[in-house]
Amino acid sequence: MKVRTFTLNSKKEIISKITREVLTLFKVEVVGREGEADFAQLSVVNHRLPVEGEPREGAKVCMETTLMLFAEDGTLKSYTRRECGKEDELERAAVNRTIKLNLYHIFCEELGYAPASWGILHGVRPTKIVHRWIEYGMDEEGIVARLMTDFACSEEKARIITPMAFRQLPFLKTSDEKTISIYVGIPFCLTRCLYCSFPANVLPGPKKLAEFMAVLKKDIEGAKAAVEAHGLKVQNIYVGGGTPTALPDAEFRTMLGWVCDAFYHDNLAEFTVEAGRPDSITPEKIAAMHDFKVTRVSVNPQTMQERTLKVIGRQHTPEAVTEMYHALRAAGIPHINMDLILGLPGETAADVDDTLAKVTALNPDDITLHALALKRGSRLKLIMDERHVDLPGAEVTRQMAETAMGYMERFGYEPYYLYRQGYMAGDLENIGCCHKGAEGMYNIQIMEEHQTIIGIGGAATSKVVDFKNKRMKSSFNAKDLVTYLRDIDIYIEKRRALLDEACAN
Repeated sequence: MKVRTFTLNSKKEIISKITREVLTLFKVEVVGREGEADFAQLSVVNHRLPVEGEPREGAKVCMETTLMLFAEDGTLKSYTRRECGKEDELERAAVNRTIKLNLYHIFCEELGYAPASWGILHGVRPTKIVHRWIEYGMDEEGIVARLMTDFACSEEKARIITPMAFRQLPFLKTSDEKTISIYVGIPFCLTRCLYCSFPANVLPGPKKLAEFMAVLKKDIEGAKAAVEAHGLKVQNIYVGGGTPTALPDAEFRTMLGWVCDAFYHDNLAEFTVEAGRPDSITPEKIAAMHDFKVTRVSVNPQTMQERTLKVIGRQHTPEAVTEMYHALRAAGIPHINMDLILGLPGETAADVDDTLAKVTALNPDDITLHALALKRGSRLKLIMDERHVDLPGAEVTRQMAETAMGYMERFGYEPYYLYRQGYMAGDLENIGCCHKGAEGMYNIQIMEEHQTIIGIGGAATSKVVDFKNKRMKSSFNAKDLVTYLRDIDIYIEKRRALLDEACAN
């Protein structure tokens, strides 16, 4: 649908945000005065109604939403829905949800748009809602039903995230107020992939790299001091990026040594390194990971189609992925994860079938299926805008997901964590599946936000949980390398202050 103008009877930022989320979901485009348009104006009007006499027992909020479509000749089409909140909802949350649900139902039931598989579950972490309901004492079937009614979530998606949340409970219970994880960000790659929107840099020359290493050491020492000052226990270490193995052999070993000296202990649950690409791996790096007792390595082929690898700017072959995998297994790395992307340019469901056949034949412990998120920061987005690259359509991407999940079920991989992003192909999700006992503890902790994560390095984020006040605060290291190197003392101090505040409560 294309409209010339859009109006909303609220100036509140959150109301505008949730309204535009629904408009974006159904691809409503505001074109202005120029160009073709289906309607002259789309208006959304929300009113709060008295709850007396409403059928929802215990409801604190009842909202009525009217969507009006004005044609060029002045004729009007108007549609109205009303929805009440639930007794266990916070008032503000109920207002936002019911407005969004009203608008969603108008598009689906009155305007004839196809329902979205996730309904109005727009957030990054849909399982957080499930965990809240588990705490309220709801059972699995009750939660599935409520996801479908309160959020218009499809039964398929509801039956993925609900058992997933119950499966996560034993892992979340391993953490208490003093338990944390460490994230170390190495913001370098050997080359930049076509689809990438992450704040990574091509590996710099020796002088700049030496400067980064000196600053990283200072960052690690600052985090170590804060951990020791508050008596915190490190459960997991995750070295990500970028591609950490893009570092030269000597710097890679040095970095792992600093991390281990600061945070490693015999009861550490998990020590993960993102190795990513075969062209970044050497026997010396594998030996370093073995020597420093890394327990989990992520190998990210993204696809096993050689022509696609060339298109997206990867400097390796599918055969090199297999060789890397076997080399890590031979070195005794306990767990290997492999990341794949669905919706890459030029691929079909048959290509995904071939990729999954090759990957499952290797029998990695954990496979993460990512749906391509075409963000503004990626070169692929710019090229797509110039129409030089074709991506699979939404329906084809969903077929890819069905194919991939079929392999997961066939080879005994169960979903254990999930998150969503904006601009995702096919309105899908990123989902991690693993063999029983191979769950990535860090992945669960960071997605469910039950634990403080201390971020170190370029573009790293620290998320500090204040358990007493039931809130989380974040501090961010700069995404660009020059600013991170220049302002490291500021980032160390901000992180320390957040920990001091949370631990004092």
